[in-house]
Amino acid sequence: MRHRLLLALALLASFVATARAEYPERPIRMIVPFPPGGVTDVVARLIAEKLTADLGQQVIVDNKAGAGSVIGTDIVAKAPADGYTILFTTPGLTINAAFRTSLPYDTEKDFAPISIAGQVPMLLVSHPSLPVTDYRGFIAYAKANPSKINISHAGNGTLPHVQMELLMVKEQIQVTNVPYRGAAPALADLVAGQVQAKLDNYTTAQSFVAQKKLNALAFTSAKRQKQLPDVPTMMELGVKDFEGYLWMGIVVPAATPQPIVDKLAAAARRAASAPDTLARFDKDAVEPVGNTPAEFKALIAREIGQWRDLARQTKITVD
Repeated sequence: MRHRLLLALALLASFVATARAEYPERPIRMIVPFPPGGVTDVVARLIAEKLTADLGQQVIVDNKAGAGSVIGTDIVAKAPADGYTILFTTPGLTINAAFRTSLPYDTEKDFAPISIAGQVPMLLVSHPSLPVTDYRGFIAYAKANPSKINISHAGNGTLPHVQMELLMVKEQIQVTNVPYRGAAPALADLVAGQVQAKLDNYTTAQSFVAQKKLNALAFTSAKRQKQLPDVPTMMELGVKDFEGYLWMGIVVPAATPQPIVDKLAAAARRAASAPDTLARFDKDAVEPVGNTPAEFKALIAREIGQWRDLARQTKITVD
């Protein structure tokens, strides 16, 4: 009897291991909490294509935009923790956790990080009508003319908005943040000269810089970018601990079994490092990352702490 029981347990363990190894057995839904067409959506579709080939099941991109990415994020938070609904997210995940007075999910408890696919450095750009051509000139002008520089951004609580608020604190300047309903109109008005400056991701700003319709003042990255090697970083210019990227990565519901997390993480890292992915990233000025779940989790915790400190200092809330 004991022998039969041990045999049954061994067969059960083998069955469970086989079932886990077979993940995925059906298509995977990748929620992108933003509209189609932006850099995040483009990268999400590229990674979904690579995951489809790697995992042997279709990874279907489903855009669920609205409420500053909260709608799509909430869908994943409340989805079954089985690896078949995943979220392709950005720093909006950590910003919302700090600046919104309430959320329908707990950012730190309801998600398991998988991996960041890539990131784009932010670039401070100005219209040629602003009488500055470099970062130090911009800061000097802002200090001499408090609140007279109008800065466009894609809406309250977006990465360009909160990063500019952080820069204002660190450099002790006052500018006027002008919210728009999206990044495209915010950039269009800057190019038209309706506002004077913007923190934009380099992917969308690069063509206007190349055409000299905008001046590139400084990057928020840790090091200079090969596309614009003469443009310094803010930390290089003395802005302490000022590093920021539009990162793009995958998270899943927190209770997702570890074998599924591990399998997705390994596939995501392979997707980010594939030669054709790297070629496309290079074209769009996206830096490949492909980090581990533990590294991604640490970044999320660090960003939430940074944004909560800024929310306390500035009394800004986003609803």
